Amino acid sequence: MKADPRFLCQSKEFWAHVRTVSQEIGYTKRGAGTILVPSLDQIRVAFARLSLSVEHIADVNNRLTEFGCMLLDYFEFRANLLDTTVRGNLMDNNASEAAFKKLRKQLKPRCVLPMNKQKGVKRNHAFLTGIVNMLIESNIGDASCDYDPRSLTTLTHDAMPLRTLSRRVDGAFPSVVNPIAIWEIKEYYYTTTFGSRVADGVYETLLDGHELEELETAARRKVQHVLMVDDYFTWWECGRSYLCRIIDMLHMGYIDEVLFGREVIDRLPVLAREWKQQLDNKA
Repeated sequence: MKADPRFLCQSKEFWAHVRTVSQEIGYTKRGAGTILVPSLDQIRVAFARLSLSVEHIADVNNRLTEFGCMLLDYFEFRANLLDTTVRGNLMDNNASEAAFKKLRKQLKPRCVLPMNKQKGVKRNHAFLTGIVNMLIESNIGDASCDYDPRSLTTLTHDAMPLRTLSRRVDGAFPSVVNPIAIWEIKEYYYTTTFGSRVADGVYETLLDGHELEELETAARRKVQHVLMVDDYFTWWECGRSYLCRIIDMLHMGYIDEVLFGREVIDRLPVLAREWKQQLDNKA
């Protein structure tokens, strides 16, 4: 999914408010399995506790300012998007394995289909990564693609390094050097808790987004940044607050698109064909 244009152009101050409110009031309703939508009264209490003003959000008669309307609209939008769209797209390991096997039979891929890092009975293919690789391969024709970069993403200018990102990504098209697009895959099938490794993955994506934003601002170079995540238990049952953070990152412009579970199957072929067209146009 792409960001809603209403929120994509908001200021850094707006997102500071989103984070502060979310931190103080919470992202989710404990035990209810839903995303929390803060009320104006809750924001007043939270800001008073922090000795912060709410005059720019609402007046003494609770009439919302334009800024306040946008802020409360965003919280409502975020909760609705996660509850009604994202939740239904997330797959468990059985559903992802079935989708993986169906595509492998249909596409007869030549690309690498890596295994997960589990052991024993949980040892299997990395289903989402395999799905991603197969769908990209089947939609880029004879173009090259780096399905498993073993080096840092680098942008060059006049045969010299212009920017090199801090982290290795999970894939790059057509190459990890001067890519048109890079992507990250966060699949956590078979996990039983929401551990620090999963949380760190979200913040790693944020770091990449910051570096790509600086690249585009300072050097006028655009690299499409896509995040793909899956596993219902990990993300919905345990990590809904981090799903909120992902939606925030999307609308802050640090990710161009985020694909949740089944969404990869329909949307990724479209993206891959667009990348191939951009490559052809450069030739």
